Amino acid sequence: MTAILELRNVHAAYGATEVLREISFSVEEGGMLALLGANGAGKTTTLRAICNAGVKVHGRGQAFEIRFAGQRIDGLATEEIARRGLGHIPEGRGTFASLSVEENLRLGAYLRKDAGVAADLERMFGYFPVLKQRFRQQAGTLSGGEQQMLAIARALLARPKLLLLDEPSFGLAPLVVQEIFRILAAINREERMSILLVEQNARLALELVGQVVLLGTGRVVSIGSPQDIAADESVRRAYLGQ
Repeated sequence: MTAILELRNVHAAYGATEVLREISFSVEEGGMLALLGANGAGKTTTLRAICNAGVKVHGRGQAFEIRFAGQRIDGLATEEIARRGLGHIPEGRGTFASLSVEENLRLGAYLRKDAGVAADLERMFGYFPVLKQRFRQQAGTLSGGEQQMLAIARALLARPKLLLLDEPSFGLAPLVVQEIFRILAAINREERMSILLVEQNARLALELVGQVVLLGTGRVVSIGSPQDIAADESVRRAYLGQ
């Protein structure tokens, strides 16, 4: 399989505080990968390093690189990385609360010049029917689950090649989380959308993805299939709290 995203020997720091050390892994094109680990392991920082958002990325004397769709993106501006087809949904969803659902969705497609936006919008309503029902409603009045659905739909309207999701289940009821994960699986299957997922609910993540990268205090501890990770009792206890 071809890799849509590759990280090699990536270090990252906030000021003088180094958080990531020698991070190396790849996401397959059309695949789903979960980045798991305890709080403070560096999961969110890894997503920020990929997007060059608020964190200093370097190699600490080694050759390092971040490649997306075959091209190096380390050192590029965050906006340029997004233009190349990388969609990032941060923790907290990032919806514009004072704008309507419609306005939020159209912001997702604002860089597009093609005529397919209307068709893509209808496709999003197929995945998220509630957004059609709430189309004129102010985004800030939506439930937490509806706001998460809006954030995912808005990101998809930019037609990304890879979607980064940071803790999509945070603060949501279990039934809502299961529905969102079901929709993510459908999007991956039907759209061939590559997805890199950071998730606190390790059990659900292991059921969803095809590959797992386990982080511990800023380093890669293990890479493998969900079955292999779940079968290692010492790994589960030490890093997943199971």
